[in-house]
Amino acid sequence: MRARRLRRRIEFFRGTLNSTSEVTEARIFDTTLRDGEQSPRTSFSYEDKREIAAVLDDMGTHVIEAGFPVNSDAEFEAVRDIAESTSTTTCGLARVVEKDVEAALDSGVELVHVFVSTSDVQLEDSMHATREQAKERAIESVERVKDAGVQCMFSPMDATRTDEAFLMEMVDAVSEAGTDWINIPDTCGVATPGRFRDMIAKVVDRTDAQIDVHTHDDFGLAAANALSGYEAGAAQAQVSVNGIGERAGNAAYEEVVMALESLYDVDTGIDTTRITEISRTIEGKSDIPVPANKPVVGRNAFSHESGIHAAGVIENSDTFEPGVMTPEMVGAERELVLGKHTGQHSVRERLVEAGYEPTDEEVRTLTRRVKEFGADDNRVTMDVLEEFAQDVGVDREVDEEEVRA
Repeated sequence: MRARRLRRRIEFFRGTLNSTSEVTEARIFDTTLRDGEQSPRTSFSYEDKREIAAVLDDMGTHVIEAGFPVNSDAEFEAVRDIAESTSTTTCGLARVVEKDVEAALDSGVELVHVFVSTSDVQLEDSMHATREQAKERAIESVERVKDAGVQCMFSPMDATRTDEAFLMEMVDAVSEAGTDWINIPDTCGVATPGRFRDMIAKVVDRTDAQIDVHTHDDFGLAAANALSGYEAGAAQAQVSVNGIGERAGNAAYEEVVMALESLYDVDTGIDTTRITEISRTIEGKSDIPVPANKPVVGRNAFSHESGIHAAGVIENSDTFEPGVMTPEMVGAERELVLGKHTGQHSVRERLVEAGYEPTDEEVRTLTRRVKEFGADDNRVTMDVLEEFAQDVGVDREVDEEEVRA
């Protein structure tokens, strides 16, 4: 069972940004195993999918989109096995094509996600269908899923480049057909937070179905757009771990979850202490490196080198970190990095941690050496610092056990 989350309210929420009431509830739909796997040159094995799904399930993820069952026999088996072995809702994707829908239903998922293009450019040059044909296929697919007694999600693909009147016509049609969810996808990543919020608000007012959003990161706005969707009344957002997915990827699981938890003060129910763990797992299995400056899970996310920053963090981590998000919350560790920007506080802290008892003069001497070494583009490791400490003759505490031995 998840431990009670410590609510942390510091100066951030008593200053200029003092409201956290825009979102009260939020569900997380993970599409790492479906859209995430569509990242160029990425393929998860059957074992990979089972392992990833198990962790996402244990973390409390509300929906796991396990794959596209009609794609292959291996994909079908993986989706079926994930549906059987997880306690959360498992979703299977299907085009508005009979064989796709039947494969998804046969796989045993609790939620079938059917989609069809609605923008004119995709209808004409990808689907080679008319608007009316797309609408008819959407209605038929939704009705087939509901007749089978399974939850249905419908997506008007490329919604953000769709004629608004036609989009609302599609929303009305699938709502009447009985869909449980309507997902609004920003398929090509062209939405902006304000425009997307307005768009989602219109859809929310139009239907009794629950609203879900799916945002892409072509302009680096996927997480912001997903959060705008929640602000407008969407109940759920589709995300992928490390933001992997088509082209520039999807809204990142870790960014959206931690923004909800820390900035909006929403208890998502997700075990956030495993976020770094699942990020490293996906990094290894997708072979897509996590950038050092990646929010939440990058190796620099809780690292400090600058003397002023490091000194402040040593005194109180809230000084130069968000305060409402700590490394412990995401299963990470804070690091004081040694280099050309390092100050005396960091050097002293690292030496004391290693059991040394430096004088003020020794700290000043070692800090100069660290800065000079780092300025030559050298990596200053603890081994290097200890070498310097030995050269300078810094005293070290003697372990009583060593003495007795």
